[in-house]
Formats: sequence, C-alpha cells, structure tokens
Amino acid sequence: MNEKAQRYPLAWPMNWKRTTPGDRRRAGFRRAVTETRDLGGGRMAEVKQSKELTIAAAIDRLAGEIQRLGAINELLSTNVPVGLKGLPYSGSAEPRDPGVAIYFDLKDKPVCMACDKWDRVADNIAAIAQHIDALRRIDRYGVGRVEQAFAGYAALPPSAEDWRIILGVGDYATLDQVDAAFLEKARSAHPDAGGTHDEMAKLTAARDFARKVLS
Repeated sequence: MNEKAQRYPLAWPMNWKRTTPGDRRRAGFRRAVTETRDLGGGRMAEVKQSKELTIAAAIDRLAGEIQRLGAINELLSTNVPVGLKGLPYSGSAEPRDPGVAIYFDLKDKPVCMACDKWDRVADNIAAIAQHIDALRRIDRYGVGRVEQAFAGYAALPPSAEDWRIILGVGDYATLDQVDAAFLEKARSAHPDAGGTHDEMAKLTAARDFARKVLS
C-alpha cells in the first residue's frame, strides 16, 4: 500500500486526473429499505422503498468486493472525518470535494483506485465497488487473470513530494496554470538565477508529470 495514503483528508493518487466540480453528476446508486407501516385497524404492512445510498451502505459494498477479491491492507481515503474504526462518518455533511480513493495490496502489489465523477462521497465509493466487481469477472470467465485486470491500477511508489506541492498549484489546476507556475518558480530555481541543478530538475520533473496527468 502507498505509504503516503491517509484516511482523512483525501489522499488523491498522483496518477489520476481530477474531475472538475462543474462536470460532476448525481449517480443512480440506490439502496433497498423495508419499512413497517401502520395501516390502521391493527393492520401492519411491510413496504419496500428505494433510497439514496448512505456512506455506510456504500462502504459495506466496497468491503464485500475487497474481501471477494482477496485483497488486504485496504485503506479508504476521503474528505469525510473518520470515526474510531477509521471509517468515514456516515452522517457527515457532504464535503466540497467528494473524491474517494481506495488503497490495498493484491498479490503483494500495491493497488490504488479513485473516483470523483459523482457529487456524493457514497456514490463514488459505490462506483469503485462496482468497478472492482466488473474487473473480477475477467477471472471468473477465464479470459484472463485478475492480476492482469488490475495491472493498470498499480499505486505509484511513495515520493518525497506531490507535483502539486512542488509547483504550488491546487487540485484542479489546468495545464496553463501548471506551465505558468513552472515558469514562475524556474526564475529562482534555475542555476543561472541562483538556484541549483537539483532544484531545476525536480521542478521540471514535476511539470512533466503534471502534463501527463492533465493531458
């Protein structure tokens, strides 16, 4: 598991592109709830309803998929404060950034998945759970191995700093903002301006990585 991962606040993986807030949508994930209603005259009836998915219900779905996958050391990271068990409070207010990332180990290899397509934390958790279920079918149908399905989700090895920190840009930085930040910092990081070759190399590597992520 990536050593930089934390449960709260959100530890978004470096190699995942963010969804801009204006492009997020409401998902259709629901949960079935059975309620007992008094019909009067001593009569009771059970009524099934479909309600919005809660964080707790979404976590149950994800935990089930992780267990069936055979993964270990899972860590769920969100912007929702965590309780004593290290899981997000289900009744918390929706954070401004509803992104979710899950880190775990599969066959001794660190894996990471993230989702911020939807405007609710519970829905992003459920989306990851459903995605894992879809990937597990590769193994069930005998077309390939589950390790192959998850090869593209390998967590990056820990690094000293995130490219956003090096460049001094936010989570929703654009390519233009990345280039502008690079030029600004290069004025002092360049050896000809009093900086060092190491500083310039670090800055350039951060810019190049950011371009890959954002392009």
